[in-house]
Formats: sequence, structure tokens, C-alpha cells
Amino acid sequence: MPLNSADKAKMVVVEGSYAVAHAAKTCRPNVISAYPITPQTHIVEDLSQFMADGEIPNCEYINVESEFSAISALVGASAVGARTYSATTSQGLELMHEVLFNASGMRFPIIMTVANRAVSAPINIWNDHQDSIAQRDTGWLQIYAEDVQEAADLIPQLYKVAENKDVLLPGMVCMDGFILSHVYEPVVLLEQDLTDEFLPKYEPEYVLDPKNPLTFGAFADPSTYTEFRYLQEKAMQAALPKIEAVSKEFAEIFGRDHGGLIDGYQLEDAEVVIMAMGSLVGTLKEVVDKYRAKGEKIGILKVRSFRPFPKMQIRKALANANVVVVLDKNISIGTNEGALFTETKSCMYNSRCDIPIIGYTLNHGGRDVPVELVEKIIEEAKKVAKSGITVESQFADVKEELL
Repeated sequence: MPLNSADKAKMVVVEGSYAVAHAAKTCRPNVISAYPITPQTHIVEDLSQFMADGEIPNCEYINVESEFSAISALVGASAVGARTYSATTSQGLELMHEVLFNASGMRFPIIMTVANRAVSAPINIWNDHQDSIAQRDTGWLQIYAEDVQEAADLIPQLYKVAENKDVLLPGMVCMDGFILSHVYEPVVLLEQDLTDEFLPKYEPEYVLDPKNPLTFGAFADPSTYTEFRYLQEKAMQAALPKIEAVSKEFAEIFGRDHGGLIDGYQLEDAEVVIMAMGSLVGTLKEVVDKYRAKGEKIGILKVRSFRPFPKMQIRKALANANVVVVLDKNISIGTNEGALFTETKSCMYNSRCDIPIIGYTLNHGGRDVPVELVEKIIEEAKKVAKSGITVESQFADVKEELL
């Protein structure tokens, strides 16, 4: 949704990390844990400054010794009823892996910004989605932002979804490292009064309290363990309509709408549909506009929610396409496929839509995705629509001379 004139008048030019930190501040967290790792460091640095300036009341800011400690501290804080926040990326997120399962299994609605970055080895600090995709089965909500405004606006939205009593799951706001975290661009900073109106105070039903003893993360033998996993999955499914509803409520209060589970661009009559997540969508829009100017029906399906995965919404959105091409900034080694491609094929398999779907993995380690590469992919997709699939999934831009 384009910004209205009132929002345009409120725009300020700030770094993406600052906009995210400011958004987290307006959500009135009670505990923030911080450990520096590029490219998320500026987020927790800005929050530290807000704390020093007395701008986050009733909040404890914890400097920890590792990312494992950062998430562990929030598990403890959430257990006693605190609204919690942190940020991380890449190897830091992977170091959290064990505790991510604990946070989800104990149903703590921790919110964390992930400034997406490639994982080692080899060492790389640029952007792709391998870090958060590697955590897709930990039971965390995952929403991917296209731009800085969306990355900031998603924080109060995800708190509201995660803290809902039918959900109670932790969540990641995924924003592309450097591309969004370090860019300076005009954004509307979240207003405290509107955020307070939108996001109520967190009042958990279950907390650790000596006056009312409870157990979290207890031992579960085979006679009970299955039911815990079943309830987590039920909570994920319950999050699907909540994400849609919360997005609409946010639009009503703030006047900005980034879409719910998915979002379309020139999608209504599109014959070739490109699917993607994150900032790559901005480049795709430029290319689609060029094709539309020539009268060619190309459209984009932006997937915002990767966990939970919106199967029914994707099926409906793709029903009239002649061919679908999925672009992934990650790869599942051993399948030659990106995660979004695999999930899309899976959700379409038992539907009535017999549409050819092809996939490309690209942008690994932050390699540029020029307009020319997207145009080449679209031209190959058009051939698939006429003649069928010859290669189901492939790397988009391997440099043969480096092999």
C-alpha cells in the first residue's frame, strides 16, 4: 500500500537498524539481551543508547557473553512473564539452535530480529537467507521483510501474534543484512501512542511464581511427548489467521499495509509468476514493470510468512498462472533446491493446479542479483510454459571459471 500524505510528512531518513531498534523500543520490552555480531550490532547498540537515555522504562538490558547466552537469558525472562527482545544473525543464530527448540517447546513468545547473513564456511558476512532457513524446524514463527519500513512495522505485529493465547510461540522478523540493516532511507518511525493502542501490555497466563509453582520444560517420556509436538503444530496453524488479522489491524491504526501471509504485485492476470522473500522483491518489481510496459503478463508473489507456511493462500494465488518460478536465497544441500521452492512444490502437489514450477537458488553470500539475471530467468520460465520443464531446479549464476 502506498504511503499516504500524512505518513510522507512524518518520514525521516535513518539507518535500517535504527528504525528496527526504535520499533522494538516502542513495544515496551521488559528484557533485552545483547551480543554483537555483524550485521545486527547496530540494532542492539541503538537500543543500548535508548536505555542510557532513559527512553525504555521498566526494562533490563543484559550484556551477555554469547548468542547462546542471549537466547537463554530471554527464555528465563519470558518464563517469569517478561516481554523480551533480541537480535542476531548467521553464526550467532546457529549458536542459538539448541535453545530455539526450548523457547518454542516451552511456548515463550520471544521476539527476535534476524539480520540475515550467510553462514560459514567459507567466512562470509554478506546477505542470504541460509541462517534463518536452517532454523525453520525449531518451531519459531518466521516473517520476511521486503524493506526497512516493513522490518520495523513487523515487530509490534509479531509480538501481537506471538503473545496471543492461541499461539504462544516465539518469532523471528527476518530482514536482509546490510541491504536493509545498514541502508539509510526514508521511513516512518513507529509512534508510541499508536503502538500502545495497537499492542496491549503482555499479560501471560502461565509464569514461574513461588506462590503458584509451575513446571516448564519438564521431562516427557514416549507416552506424552507426541502431544507436545502436536500442540506446537496446532499453534502454528492458529497463527495463520492471526497474522492476517493483525496485519489488517495494523493497517487500520497506522495506515500502512505490507500484506498478510503473502502479498501480490501485478498478480491478478499474471501468466508467469515469480515467487521470492525479502528485499529481492524490490528488484523483481523493477523488472516486472519493464515487462508490463511491453504488455507481458508477469507478476510477483511475495511470501511474507515462511513459518507458518500459508499453503492455501499460495494455492489460490497461483491458480491461474501458466508457470511459476521460485527464487531462493538459500539451498538445502543434497536436494539442489531452495526451501521456498521445495515448500511450494509440496503445497501444490495435492491441489487441482497442474502448473509447472521451477526453482533457482541465487544471491549466495551476497552475490548481486542484477536485472539482467532476473530477465534471463523470466525468459527461461516463458519457455517452460510452452515446452515443459527441462531442469527443475538450478543455481542461477555459477561462475564456471572458478570451479
